[in-house]
Amino acid sequence: MNPLILASASPRRRQLLTEAGYEFVVDPSGIDEPEPPQGADVAQYVAELAWRKAFEVAGRHKTGVVLAADTSCAVDGEILNKPADRDDAERMIRLQEGRDTAVLTAVVLYCVARRQWVGAIETSIVRFRHLTDAERVAHLDSSRWEGKAGAYGVQDNDPFVSVASGSWSNVVGLPMERLALMIERLVRLGDV
Repeated sequence: MNPLILASASPRRRQLLTEAGYEFVVDPSGIDEPEPPQGADVAQYVAELAWRKAFEVAGRHKTGVVLAADTSCAVDGEILNKPADRDDAERMIRLQEGRDTAVLTAVVLYCVARRQWVGAIETSIVRFRHLTDAERVAHLDSSRWEGKAGAYGVQDNDPFVSVASGSWSNVVGLPMERLALMIERLVRLGDV
């Protein structure tokens, strides 16, 4: 396979790829990730960002397969990205308490030499239990919410979230099962 180029600085995505045995280089995209407009479709939003990341990084390479992804949470149609600050994290946590939250990750594999790509969107459901005031404050004080869509990380063993359905690695930020199928498809097509 051509070199895999991860278009992300996410330590969680790097860890998932490493643990799965993939060899890759890291070349984060520099695109802006604007907040979605009110009422935006979460699937369309993450798909567009993943594609823009892949295309931007592919422009810096002559060969290789660019792997780009974008993850967001959604509850009642509201997209929850990475919180801007502690107050925003608290707002997100309170919005999700006692509810199920959809976690969507768009994944794009872009074969640079052939200018061909495959993409997919994976959805998982996270169950969020009610927190006590003390638990909420402890979580916010921990800063584990920083840089994480929805203001939590299932990989941090936060006791108030659990994956109700779908891929655990998707909730972390990269659906490894789906990625393996996408790479297999590119190999079958002769694109890598």
